[in-house]
Amino acid sequence: MNASGNVILITGGGTGIGRGLAEAFQKDGNEVIIAGRRQSVLEDTVKANPGMHFVTLDVEDAADVQRFAAEVKERFPRLNVLINNAGIMKTEDLTAGEKDLATAEQTVAINLLGTFRVTAALMPLLLQQGQATIMTVTSGLAFMPIHPNPSYCATKAAIHSWSQSLRYQLRDKGVEVLEIVPPYVQTELTGPFQAADPNAMPLAEYISETMELLKNPPASGEILVERVRGRRFAEQSGTYDQLFAEWNDYAAKRLIERAKAGQE
Repeated sequence: MNASGNVILITGGGTGIGRGLAEAFQKDGNEVIIAGRRQSVLEDTVKANPGMHFVTLDVEDAADVQRFAAEVKERFPRLNVLINNAGIMKTEDLTAGEKDLATAEQTVAINLLGTFRVTAALMPLLLQQGQATIMTVTSGLAFMPIHPNPSYCATKAAIHSWSQSLRYQLRDKGVEVLEIVPPYVQTELTGPFQAADPNAMPLAEYISETMELLKNPPASGEILVERVRGRRFAEQSGTYDQLFAEWNDYAAKRLIERAKAGQE
């Protein structure tokens, strides 16, 4: 994709990484549309960034995705970049049996099916552009899970796999497929504790490094900041078992700290 002059839609664009990308792309001279469920959050982001647009969207609702796609096609017929960023990350207890299935089902509906639905609904429009880009936002957790968030990790692994298939199917159709793979970043994805965690990568640093990498994407299509490369290639480097233990021990410690702080 070109650095500027694009019409870019970002789901989950009102907060966190989505908002960071939206603001960075707009500063580079792109027209940006953000989408999400909470209209007040979208309005606040647009007010802070004059010229940005928003459209409400509930990716968990198949009918709303169709309504959303029709509105986007009418208002933004030159849309040529889709960034699938919307997602949730919740703690689960797999020993609780059916009591915790609602969290898993919601996570799959939003993170996984939401990505499928939005991409399918906007695919005809993207194919019309001649040259277009689809980006999926996965996670370092797609390659090395942490035990408190099993469904989140599983959906991100699934999107990684799906992105590879999508890239191959679109290889001769003028649509590139890029996979953005964040590390642990200071956002409120899991609550205020994460946003203030010194062990997480500062959001501004993550966005800056990612934008640089997007200027010249690798042949693999994976956008990997330096902090996530160790987890991404842990199996190849022979460090998987060690890093898995370290990250999961830290996740267990963090879960206890969050509970004590009343954030769990």
